[in-house]
Amino acid sequence: MEGQAMPVDRLVLILVCVFATAGVTLFLGTLLSGLVRSPALSWLVVIPVALIAYLIFRVISDRLSKRDDDHYDRIEK
Repeated sequence: MEGQAMPVDRLVLILVCVFATAGVTLFLGTLLSGLVRSPALSWLVVIPVALIAYLIFRVISDRLSKRDDDHYDRIEK
């Protein structure tokens, strides 16, 4: 693969993932710093965030455990 350039769509996908991760990190940092100041309101934020994290975990684990969905793995390259 020497001398081959990275496809533009892959580069854009990597950049989008990096920026999205940075944005989520900043959001969670400000969220946690705000929770320290008002612990009574923290449950209004912690419960939905925990439910979303659990949902994402379940979707990823379900996707990784099912071999029926891997139809792209059987395509010859």
